[in-house]
Amino acid sequence: MLFNLFKKDKEKKDNPNQPITLRIREVVRETPEAVTLYFEQPEPYLDYKPGQFLTIILHLDGKEQRRSYSLCTSPFVDPFPGITVKRLSGGLVSNYLNDHMHPGKKLSILPPMGNFVADYHSKHQYHYGMIAAGSGITPIMGLIKSILINEPESKVSLLYGNRREDQIIFYHALDELSKKYQGRLQIVHQLTQPGPQWKGAKGRIVKDNLENFITQLEKSGAADTRYFLCGPEGMMELAKGTLEETGVPNSRVVLEHFHLEKKEESTAEEITDTPITQPVTVFLEGQAYTFDVSPDKTILEAGLEEEIDMPYSCQSGLCTACRGRLISGEVHMDEDAGLSENEIQDGYILCCSSRPKGGEIKINIE
Repeated sequence: MLFNLFKKDKEKKDNPNQPITLRIREVVRETPEAVTLYFEQPEPYLDYKPGQFLTIILHLDGKEQRRSYSLCTSPFVDPFPGITVKRLSGGLVSNYLNDHMHPGKKLSILPPMGNFVADYHSKHQYHYGMIAAGSGITPIMGLIKSILINEPESKVSLLYGNRREDQIIFYHALDELSKKYQGRLQIVHQLTQPGPQWKGAKGRIVKDNLENFITQLEKSGAADTRYFLCGPEGMMELAKGTLEETGVPNSRVVLEHFHLEKKEESTAEEITDTPITQPVTVFLEGQAYTFDVSPDKTILEAGLEEEIDMPYSCQSGLCTACRGRLISGEVHMDEDAGLSENEIQDGYILCCSSRPKGGEIKINIE
């Protein structure tokens, strides 16, 4: 995407697994635990949609590390793309990005990916309900900016949960937006450990909060409503369930699984009746690759060990960069949150979380 020649530019776009390089323009400390990295625009401009993410590739302690971070910016508003990274306890990459970034430093990334996006039209008269917690606000920030500038007849309501005031990412930026778009942007901050001066909502985001929030949107008189959810898995499941109970169809709900608690690893016996190493054939860019996959490996892990350039990003079943269609055989997916029900029915799998289960396994990676 960054090459000058058209042919190379096309090759880059056609290969989402091909890294590109971005230079940091500015580092902004959002909270004591979160930092936003703004990048210089490459030539040609980085083509992304609000709500998508970038995958950062670092080499730390002698190993390649990949982590995905949502873009917090909007190409309709912000001149420079940016990601926000929240420090995690024991997080190798998040801590490194919080502590060692500075203007001028270059980072290797994968091109923007993700389906946590919206379609904008100046004639829309929607009411968007944004439900976020913690760093789940990151992709939603880009969506809010884009909606407000592209859809003058649409409104946005945000329910945003945090622990304390000093942990509210984009607090001042959100306040400025609510003043600029008075009457079109409503923000409800919910804190679980507020200070003595806090006058806003207190406690966790629970079912009662969600029911009130959703009911108000559904009665707002908007031509239609749309919901975007991003945050911890528990909150996401609660919000999704409450929307279903309220009668909101899934077609109007978009989820970004920002973080999933690690599930217990499946045992070999759960995956197959005969826990043995099995051959797997992967069709990638017109080539067929056959390699063995042991029960303790995912198909992606085994493929990478064979130095096959299989696409991947998060390796946690969320980003779908490693998506492929299962042509034959059976696999067991440890995690499938990144796939829609229709994709699963159509035979798509995630190689980063799939293990051989039986039959002659063949996978086409498009």
